[in-house]
Amino acid sequence: MPRDSFIPTERGRANEIKRRIYAKEASTYDRESDFIERWLFGTEHRSWACSRAVGDTLEVAIGTGLNLPYYSMDARLTGLDLSPEMLAVAETSAKRIRHPIRLIEGDAQDLPFAEHSFDSVVCTYALCSVPDDARAISEMNRVLKPGGRLILVDHIRSSVAPIFWLQWLYEFIPRRTKGEYATRRPSLHVMSGNFQIQARDRMRAGIIERLVALKLT
Repeated sequence: MPRDSFIPTERGRANEIKRRIYAKEASTYDRESDFIERWLFGTEHRSWACSRAVGDTLEVAIGTGLNLPYYSMDARLTGLDLSPEMLAVAETSAKRIRHPIRLIEGDAQDLPFAEHSFDSVVCTYALCSVPDDARAISEMNRVLKPGGRLILVDHIRSSVAPIFWLQWLYEFIPRRTKGEYATRRPSLHVMSGNFQIQARDRMRAGIIERLVALKLT
């Protein structure tokens, strides 16, 4: 029986909407992301995140595989995404750069892996669109080995009040039509959980936050 059969109806509906949206966006996603990162977020954060991954590494919401060129060839990669269309693009990218990877269709809120499966879990620019980001972080914690690294980069609510209100206004429509949020702060869930923060910083008027956290037990 498909895993989605076990997902509560509301989450299943949200996932189906996202699958349809991502199916349409898969062919243009790389170009749009490149534009946004060059002009708004900065282009250095993907390499920052991937260079800190070691050992058996899971990338949650791998999308089209934009992070693949930045991983060490020693990293043993598994990539998960909700969209088969996005995964198809990621598979092509992995073959082009000759980096072995296992690609799996799945939900960040219900990871299809056993406890203590990975040395590193990476997630970039994705927790803004997961319906329940706290649950997704809890799942990342579950599949990490004790001492394993959680590595996150995301756009968050700005620390500058006028920019925050602009984000809130911008978010008003996307969060209702696409389930995207601009004012979340995933690191708060990490700091309140079973992790020790190893590195954390904010930049770009506080709209980008990145962190490395170690799982305690």
